[in-house]
Amino acid sequence: MPSSDSALPSTVTDLRNRAIRALTSAGVTDPEVDSDLLIGHVLGQSRGEVQAGSILNRPVSQADAAAIDTLLARRSTREPLQHITGRAPFRSLSLNVGPGVFVPRPETEQVAQFAIDALRSMPDPEPIGVDLGTGSGAIALALATEVPHARIFAIENSAEAFPWTVRNFEEIAAGNATLAFGDLANAFVELDGTVAVVISNPPYIPADAIPRDPEVRLFDPAHALFGGPDGLDVVRSVSATGLRLLRPGGVLVIEHGELQGVDIRALLTADGWRASATHRDYTSRDRATTALHP
Repeated sequence: MPSSDSALPSTVTDLRNRAIRALTSAGVTDPEVDSDLLIGHVLGQSRGEVQAGSILNRPVSQADAAAIDTLLARRSTREPLQHITGRAPFRSLSLNVGPGVFVPRPETEQVAQFAIDALRSMPDPEPIGVDLGTGSGAIALALATEVPHARIFAIENSAEAFPWTVRNFEEIAAGNATLAFGDLANAFVELDGTVAVVISNPPYIPADAIPRDPEVRLFDPAHALFGGPDGLDVVRSVSATGLRLLRPGGVLVIEHGELQGVDIRALLTADGWRASATHRDYTSRDRATTALHP
């Protein structure tokens, strides 16, 4: 990225075109989207406002252009966009994220929908949902805000991630959500046999696998990525904890990698779960498996 003042663009259009070229050269998957969001972050505009004709010819100050230039240089190293802006969208929420916490992904929004639908279908006046390994709190807070008559409990065991979780719980302030720090294997023993839905997006990458995307490989915390030799160590703990927490007929939802559906269904069947089924995401990849408590 050029750094001299003379190289800095003078309008939003100039800046946007330059940003798209830079991020395209860096191999960023959606350079137009990221350019709009980074420019909007500095100028206090939404992506739609950056794209709108009324703003494209607006002059950009040298200070703002230099600030955007700095952010584009960071994004060109494949630092996650969400780390740069400090925010990550998830369903209707905007979450605080940064180094040490896993950035929630769009595909997890669909996984959360399984738990939301299950909670809404329960006859209980206050169905209980539990999010095991909540990370940023994305799933738990989505459940709490979208199913306000439910009681939601979430647990996280990473000392690096937990401060981000606390910030999000405090900011969103869902009165029906409870957060705890600890190991999911021992989570919420006081709820044993009473929970309607257990959901988890556990670390599931095999220990010797190398994530494809630099944003994941270089910046996401290993604690949130790798799940032992076959990637299923934490899934096994989720299964055991789900059996303990859920009442008969309760629903388990697990997010996983696109090649793990068969193995996870076999694991759950061996543990005694009923009606296990694997579901595809919007890109037609296996993304989640659900099962019913026996």
